[in-house]
Amino acid sequence: MSDPIDHARRRFISSAAMTLAAAPIVFNDVAVAQTSPARPAIKPGTTKAFAALKQIDAGVLNVGYAEAGPADGPAVILLHGWPYDIHSFLDVAPALAEAGYRVIVPHLRGYGTTRFLSGETMRNGEPAALATDIVALMDALGIRQATLAGYDWGARTANIVAALWPERVKAMVSVSGYLISSQEAGKMPLPPSAELQWWYQYYFATERGREGYAKNRHDFAKLIWKLASPKWDFDDATFDRSAASLDNPDHVDITIHNYRWRLALAEGEAKYAELEKRLAAAPVITVPTITMEGDANGAPHPPPAAYAKKFSGKYEHRTIDGGIGHNLPQEAPQAFVEAVLDVAKA
Repeated sequence: MSDPIDHARRRFISSAAMTLAAAPIVFNDVAVAQTSPARPAIKPGTTKAFAALKQIDAGVLNVGYAEAGPADGPAVILLHGWPYDIHSFLDVAPALAEAGYRVIVPHLRGYGTTRFLSGETMRNGEPAALATDIVALMDALGIRQATLAGYDWGARTANIVAALWPERVKAMVSVSGYLISSQEAGKMPLPPSAELQWWYQYYFATERGREGYAKNRHDFAKLIWKLASPKWDFDDATFDRSAASLDNPDHVDITIHNYRWRLALAEGEAKYAELEKRLAAAPVITVPTITMEGDANGAPHPPPAAYAKKFSGKYEHRTIDGGIGHNLPQEAPQAFVEAVLDVAKA
């Protein structure tokens, strides 16, 4: 779920009306169908598996990732969310590869085959750490610049890389908009109805929550999928394919630390302090960006106009209709591919 207790969401939910009045005009803000006559339609669920995953040492991690497309093609990095994994992009990756892009789909820290190189490294889930992982991965793969595209934790990670290292990002697709967070924003109380939507973060703040997630992560993740995408009729095979990635030995530690850090209940690492300080200022993102939202996203999310002013480069918002929930690239791969191809040309 759009691990939502971030600076943008908490601020925008509580002050949406004021922000709407101040927001600039975006290039386009229309409902977009799942298919387009311009390119062949992609039927969700068509692709059942990636080719064999690759592994590479990058920063503090040995990263597991899928790769598709020509090695000399322009790079696109696809970033997944919680509690999902790289299989959200099963139908997206081959379409982008066919269009000539070098597509990289990494397991974030705490997921799938990604592992820490040292047992002594802190199992840190703070946002700056995840973003630093992606820059390290780009360096390890020899990628100077890439188009980043993601949702949930992946969208936030893409936002941070674009804000802190804009020279490394050609363009970006971000589901649910601007997701850069801070611990101070996480302390801001919301109305009871809004707080109710964050129930799991309070659960994770307790040791009972940690133990419960460790014991029941399969059923927990399935519940989140259903709540976040209430109209997505996914089958057991689709869920189980991704749920296997949550068996990573560091997954619980990363998840719990991520949510506790946002509530300022857990410390981060000193080496990320300066980055987090810069992020706490909610920096404007300058790279060309398309933001997206499903019309049936069950996860808390701000209205698109509320975050439009956070993007100063070429910008467009697309609302995808047809009962599309939180896991937009897997539920509406055609629309996601269209967005990546369009923004990469900006």
